[in-house]
Amino acid sequence: MNLFDRFQRVAKSNINNVLKSLEDPEKIMNQAVEDMQADLVKVRQSYAEVTATQRRLLKQKEAADALASDWYGRAQLALQKSNDALAKEALTRRQQQVDVSNDLKTQLDTQASSIDSLYNGMQTLESKIMEAKAKKDQLVARTRTAESTQKVNDMLSGVSGTTSMDAFSRMEEKVEALEASAEVSAEMGALGSSALPGGSDIEKEFKMLEAGDAVDDELQKMKGMLSGSPDPTKTSSTPAVDDELEKMKRDAGL
Repeated sequence: MNLFDRFQRVAKSNINNVLKSLEDPEKIMNQAVEDMQADLVKVRQSYAEVTATQRRLLKQKEAADALASDWYGRAQLALQKSNDALAKEALTRRQQQVDVSNDLKTQLDTQASSIDSLYNGMQTLESKIMEAKAKKDQLVARTRTAESTQKVNDMLSGVSGTTSMDAFSRMEEKVEALEASAEVSAEMGALGSSALPGGSDIEKEFKMLEAGDAVDDELQKMKGMLSGSPDPTKTSSTPAVDDELEKMKRDAGL
């Protein structure tokens, strides 16, 4: 049995070493959620930056469109004044603003696609984080339950050698042995005291004396009845006593 206990201790020690070498599941899950939240912060920052850039480009395009429209009006005014050179210059500058507006529109279209991707990614990441938190809570609860169950099983299985219940059993056996020794000691003491001179029980002696007195009194009473002398304790005999006396005399052959 001791060999089996030692084997269990060694096996349990090896298991505990393996578990200690593993990473804490709760810490791993907490770190994973924190990493996802950090990624979400970065995505939100990128989304905010791209949105701000888009709004700036949109304002630049609106400004370029306004300038193009303005130069177009000036070209019309120059033509009305029969100034072709000035009208041509105005149209040239108008075209420059149109080109700027077209470039800005291309950038805005690209930014819009990026914004859509960032927004969708942000929504997906937020959903994943919520799902991860819920699953983390479940796994943490399961981990703690498993750890508590393992501790209880370890205490009940007695893999560490003698358990507390074993100690109680041993103590109970010792107490029973002490009680038995005390009973034997008491019995031996009673026998020894009765064997000693003057060691008899006083109550028993008095009872024996009282019993002897009663016998003597009864004997004297019977003798008085046989001799026909009246009972000194009574003034007259009863018919029942006389009958009993006669019967005893007949039995005695008197």
